[in-house]
Amino acid sequence: MIAVFLSAQALYDESMKPINIYTLTRITDPDGMERLERQMSKRKNHLKIKEWETEGLRLLCDKLYAVNRQAASYDFYYSFTLPKLGKEFDLLRVSEDSVINIELKSGNVSDEVIKIQLKQNRYYLSSLERSIYSFTYISEDDRLVRLTGGDRLIDADAEELFALLEKQSPCYEGDIEPLFSEEKFLISPLTDPNRFLRRDYFLTSGQRDIKRQILRDITEKRTTLKKEFSLHGFTGLPGTGKTILLYDIAMELSVSEKVCILHLGSYEEELSQLNQRLKRVDFYQCEPSDPIRLLDSYAAILVDEGHHLNRAVLEDILDLAKQDNIPVIVSYDKEDAIAPAERNGEGGELLEKTEGFIGYKLTNKIRLNGELSSFISCLMCVTTSGRKYDFPSVSLAFAGDEQEAETILDNFEARGYVYIWDKDLVGDPADDKGVYDQDSRIEANAATCKEFDKIVMMIDDAFCYDESGYLRDKRERMPGQESVVRKLFHGLNRAKNRIAIVVKGNESLFYRILGFMQRKQ
Repeated sequence: MIAVFLSAQALYDESMKPINIYTLTRITDPDGMERLERQMSKRKNHLKIKEWETEGLRLLCDKLYAVNRQAASYDFYYSFTLPKLGKEFDLLRVSEDSVINIELKSGNVSDEVIKIQLKQNRYYLSSLERSIYSFTYISEDDRLVRLTGGDRLIDADAEELFALLEKQSPCYEGDIEPLFSEEKFLISPLTDPNRFLRRDYFLTSGQRDIKRQILRDITEKRTTLKKEFSLHGFTGLPGTGKTILLYDIAMELSVSEKVCILHLGSYEEELSQLNQRLKRVDFYQCEPSDPIRLLDSYAAILVDEGHHLNRAVLEDILDLAKQDNIPVIVSYDKEDAIAPAERNGEGGELLEKTEGFIGYKLTNKIRLNGELSSFISCLMCVTTSGRKYDFPSVSLAFAGDEQEAETILDNFEARGYVYIWDKDLVGDPADDKGVYDQDSRIEANAATCKEFDKIVMMIDDAFCYDESGYLRDKRERMPGQESVVRKLFHGLNRAKNRIAIVVKGNESLFYRILGFMQRKQ
């Protein structure tokens, strides 16, 4: 553990540091405190400190100092935020064996609200795999409370807190952000139904805001009329948490009334499992080309993978909703990175052009890191500007023929990559016995909504870049057949940490990709 800390510290010397809060709070002017805090923490962005927080932090320091003057020597990470999740911690002290979290409140806050916040904090801090001690200090009441392991909120005192600080091993002094694996907190109800059913997750601030606006609009309409049709949708790039948000809204609505979720894709087994365990939510697996037929009446219709919608299916859903005057809520991917001619799912554009549509957008990518997102954008359109990353987490290989491609793919699979294959591109990648490793190979349509640490995909000689710089496929498609470029885009976006591309028999495309991967010297 110490070795991890030292390597992280060496890498992030110019990033946010823990600070001595006793020294910080000897200044009473908030503006001066902000300036000193930035100098001490080395944070890149300006921190706005509220006046009540200045006073509360000072009072807490004085209480600890009154117990023992040694308390003035302890450092904390102050006002640290997990950027992708929008989750903020007022005070954190991280050591090899434990984490002490202290939240600051001025007053007028209930114990229930305090408990919810501390439970959420503990959920995110659990990824550090250390003992967690959670406190809140309410300055107006001069009250210190602690969350127990049994989720009870009990009164504590400065002596108890000081004893924990004194017992804790030395504070980590490197950048705190790399210690968190934020992708752990984005679950999919379809790939991890048990965690979903246990409600073992929390929404990000962006997700919570969209959920609040949608539910408020539905509630307001129901107060004026008994029922009223409405159409809501939220979008974002893959990895922004659309599916968990949609399913969470379904759970909220199903508390009082029965709702249904239409999933436009695979997952028959997973949907069946959820359907058996959630009695007030009915799940339907729908093919984008088939008419929608519901087996019951519902208080709301929710649609996942809405970018697969076509005009006929969307009209079916809207007609059903308007007949019963119920809301429709749709999650869908934004596909701006793909060439317009390759997007053959019209869903997003159709939704956004529908009269009365209320749209929202998720922006923070939790599962997919910035480097991989930038690479995928560049791959889909080589003229994409504003590249900020090199691509150390992306591998590129060239294969002259089928045998070389299979050998290279085997090499990647041996290193833990999952091969997402496209039946329209390679047929069925079975071995001589007619089978393939289900753990290391998955068909592109079956990979929808799943998540993998490392992914490898193949591009062949039918791919090219058009005059506008978009990646295209020269194969002629049958009506309704999904573009292989589109499946490549969605497949690559299932990766969490690493991507590999194998280019088969297409040297010009290989060198074009290699060119944008390497910055000019």
